[in-house]
Amino acid sequence: MTLTTGLIPAPATWRDIDSAGGFVIDEATVIDAGPGTEVTARWLRGVLGAATGLALPPGAGDDGETVRLRVQPEDAGHLGLEGYKLYVNGDDITIHGGGPAGVFWGAQTLRQLLGPDAFRRAPVAPGRQWLVPGTVVEDTPRFRWRGLMLDVARHFMPKEGVLRYLDLMAAHKLNVFHFHLTDDQGWRVEIKRYPKLTETGSWRARTKFGHRASPLWEEKPHGGYYTQDDIREIVAYAAERHITVVPEIDVPGHSQAAIAAYPELGNTDVIDTTSLSVWDSWGISLNVLAPSDNTLRFYEGVFEELLELFPSEFIHIGGDECAKEQWRESPFVQARIAELGLADEDELQSWFIGHFDTWLSARGRRLIGWDEILEGGLADGAAVSSWRGYQGGIAAARAGHDVVMCPEQQVYLDYRQDAGADEPVPIAYVRTLEDVYRFEPVPPELTPEEAAHVLGAQANVWTEVMEDQGRVDYQTFPRLAAFAEVAWSPLTAPAARDFADFERRMAVHYRRLDALGVGYRPPAGPLPWQRRPGVLGRPIDGPPPNR
Repeated sequence: MTLTTGLIPAPATWRDIDSAGGFVIDEATVIDAGPGTEVTARWLRGVLGAATGLALPPGAGDDGETVRLRVQPEDAGHLGLEGYKLYVNGDDITIHGGGPAGVFWGAQTLRQLLGPDAFRRAPVAPGRQWLVPGTVVEDTPRFRWRGLMLDVARHFMPKEGVLRYLDLMAAHKLNVFHFHLTDDQGWRVEIKRYPKLTETGSWRARTKFGHRASPLWEEKPHGGYYTQDDIREIVAYAAERHITVVPEIDVPGHSQAAIAAYPELGNTDVIDTTSLSVWDSWGISLNVLAPSDNTLRFYEGVFEELLELFPSEFIHIGGDECAKEQWRESPFVQARIAELGLADEDELQSWFIGHFDTWLSARGRRLIGWDEILEGGLADGAAVSSWRGYQGGIAAARAGHDVVMCPEQQVYLDYRQDAGADEPVPIAYVRTLEDVYRFEPVPPELTPEEAAHVLGAQANVWTEVMEDQGRVDYQTFPRLAAFAEVAWSPLTAPAARDFADFERRMAVHYRRLDALGVGYRPPAGPLPWQRRPGVLGRPIDGPPPNR
């Protein structure tokens, strides 16, 4: 198998040029960066310079031995802004892109062609020859939204870990980082006008270890948050890798951490909200936001600061799993429902979401939320993350709303990867590498016009049972590589996909992940230190419903 056939995600078209003999990157090689490619040149010089020990200085390349980076707008018509052409022969390497992002994705392909050692941070074989095989690749992504959601609310991931995951996303040509920043178990972003959100809301006294039915606890404080400068750094780092960061602030449910910090946000006529702390277990908290004008003004203040930090088109507002028990018991909420002329608590949630849809639209942004936000109707510009299967996405697309497909039964990476007894903290259905590879984001029942509303797909990493980076790595990889190919490559129908070929290419890719220090699940099963014996999970038998 040649290195070219080991590419992941698989490019649209490629061919090896055996007669060209390939291109050797050595002390004489320069990087000639055309307008719009300077950031990619800096990135390429950094990663390849570290791995090879070569300077790769800027240069015009008149004497050959040149890596040429060019934006060619004329290519945008058929390749799109993220498409690229990569040519490698004995004289030079040229990467043309329809836009700057396309050049960057072409540079990622070039890195793969150099072999797994190109993913290391220092040379492991000084003096070796760095040969790029003669190759022609023409490539463009299938979807514009190729996402990874990382939940840092349940278990906090320090900034360095987030930057590392942005690099891992870039290596797999993923371009949307959905940053789940708040939940019942923690508030992770600094809001200057509301300092208690991080002073109180960013940490909990202890943590449930395993599923919520587990009798085990980690009896020590857990927490952390990102300062606004941390967020600016993360957003800028992502932008250099052509990744958009979409923040999520959960409303009106999944909000106990915020209520613990500011008790007036909760349903004070039902419970003593001053007695609440940041939740230390998992599941769905009954403590939800009160639909008061004070709550609306408070979160408008949160979003005002958020918009200054995140330039993304979309802002995610959660909107899922809002328990209605306190609303039903609250005289204030019942009076609010009557005042607004609403039928019930479900319509009240729709009104709450609609308020922020209007508020964000007025500021040039678009609301996106989990598929529960469909209940009660949505404004025209709002989009839906379809997580409870396909039906929410189908309904949204048929109603003219844009959709990101992330059905839990297919691409929730906290779900267990095997039915074996050694699988750590087994959650829900078995979702193997092959299962993820056969995920299809566009439901066949959609018409072409409806299918055009499917922006793309997203894999979700919920971290209730992932206490550290090693556990996140284990659950995310190698399945994220399969997901990346689904989101990028022009694959056949799921049943016809050549999983055997994907496995052959993964044999090369595992070595890249090794070089990157990723603690993935090995094909033969978990290593001894990856197991969690005695920690209770929540396995569900049988295949997941494909709905």
